[in-house]
Amino acid sequence: MYSNEDHLITLLQDAGYLTADNIVQASAAKRGTQTTLDFLVENKRVSEDVVAQTMAVDAGMEFVDLAGFVPDPFVLEQVSPEIAAKYNVIPIGMDNGRLFLAVADPMDFEAMDSLPHLLSTYPLDFYCAQKSQIEQFITDVYGVEKEKEVNTFQGEEAGDDDAPIIRLVMDMLAEAVNNRASDIHVEPMEKRLRVRYRIDGVLQEVASHPKHLHAPMLARIKIMTGAMSIDERRVPQDGRIQTKIGNKNIDLRVSTVPTSHGESVVMRILDRSSILLGLSDLGFFSDDLNNFNELLALPDGIILVTGPTGSGKTTTLYACLNTVNRPDRKIITVEDPVEYTLSGINQVPVREDVGMNFAAALRSMLRQAPNIIMIGEIRDPETAQIAINAALTGHLVLSTLHTNDAPGAVARMTNLQVKPFLIATAVRAMMAQRLVRKLCPECKTPGELTDKEIRALGLDPTRLSDARIMVPNGCGKCRGTGYRGRMCIVEIFKVDDQVRHMINEQISTPQLRRRARELGMRTLREDAIRKVLTGVTTAAEAIESTMADS
Repeated sequence: MYSNEDHLITLLQDAGYLTADNIVQASAAKRGTQTTLDFLVENKRVSEDVVAQTMAVDAGMEFVDLAGFVPDPFVLEQVSPEIAAKYNVIPIGMDNGRLFLAVADPMDFEAMDSLPHLLSTYPLDFYCAQKSQIEQFITDVYGVEKEKEVNTFQGEEAGDDDAPIIRLVMDMLAEAVNNRASDIHVEPMEKRLRVRYRIDGVLQEVASHPKHLHAPMLARIKIMTGAMSIDERRVPQDGRIQTKIGNKNIDLRVSTVPTSHGESVVMRILDRSSILLGLSDLGFFSDDLNNFNELLALPDGIILVTGPTGSGKTTTLYACLNTVNRPDRKIITVEDPVEYTLSGINQVPVREDVGMNFAAALRSMLRQAPNIIMIGEIRDPETAQIAINAALTGHLVLSTLHTNDAPGAVARMTNLQVKPFLIATAVRAMMAQRLVRKLCPECKTPGELTDKEIRALGLDPTRLSDARIMVPNGCGKCRGTGYRGRMCIVEIFKVDDQVRHMINEQISTPQLRRRARELGMRTLREDAIRKVLTGVTTAAEAIESTMADS
């Protein structure tokens, strides 16, 4: 079926390819849902080639014949099978940073408006081709049939009025997942609706929609949560979406907040694959990995992972649990909320509305005789005190704190009214971490550090003789950024007898940090420099992520 078929038939008639009798006969003879134009093409009253060329001229596009066309593999990767099947479009080439697409129906204005947003890595140039050639290409090369509707929410059928908005939202989710985004931001501006994805920790604008789409998109997202009020726009709301993109089950945490131009929405994409990671997958070098594995083998005490929001602390705790999870150990976690289900582990959600806070959950957990306890975050004196007591009574406790560096965890615990001698006795180690972007393995190239970067890192130039410095370049795999994925940089502060004495003496954090350095603690900046010199990240990433550590 062609969009705006009446207009197309008129064009063909005006050009002399069809007569009024042809059209009348076709209208009378067509069966079921078959359209007049499809009948005319099928019965050879007009050729499909002529139809495609007429559309091309009307749309101001160049016509291409795809007979014998062989795709370039890299070009083919720029359009997913789902988008190709849904919009009847295929990639046919690239030049000067532009992607060339062949479309079957340039009168499908929804497709023509959506494709630049869905395929935003490169500017697009459109060509027109025969519908049957494109559909055959999609079947032969992508291995999928043309579908009317892709990625509908939980199998529901879209009504005629709602279908464009449903497709727009589902396409947005699919593109975000395919581009490894951690969250989606839908933000109303004064005259437009901005959509941004956070990819590898950096926000990137991917679409700008007309402002009138804000209300229906917001309503659709709220409906998908099944728990948020469409009519309530004055107060923040939270919800959760479980849906399917292709063959992948996706969980999203949804948050709305009123702004001066309307409700802003953030959807955090929960990546289930992150809970299967081990510490080695997070970017630990072998010496730090050995240190941390030794700590996880201890029978009791507290191990604290510190850092600001968004530094990957929770992912590190999950990796720790994967390391220690064995049939002979009972592991219980208390989380707010429980984001992922871990096999073989008892997980307790915080429920403030019924009085089940961290402290209450911890008290109950201790009666379950666990070997290992994971606390999502120590955030109040009561939770801190119970965690200390658990560590002192034979449990290994894993938790997080919001501090800038590892030695600063001592002062933070003191602020939570934990006595210094208890900190000294219970805490086994504190690890601070940050995330840096990894260079894209497909396009990174050898390079050199500038004099400015060497000075900013405080780097001894003699260390550069054996270094493998790499720099970002940019390709289709990394959306032209030069980076793909992130990794940890860490500093591990192990508590020994001398450090315990210093904690008991309430020595200041700067003094404690200096002593930790004397005892061999590698700082965040030093770990980042190691990863620059081995070619896995850049000096710019190291400098930005460790600015306070200079």
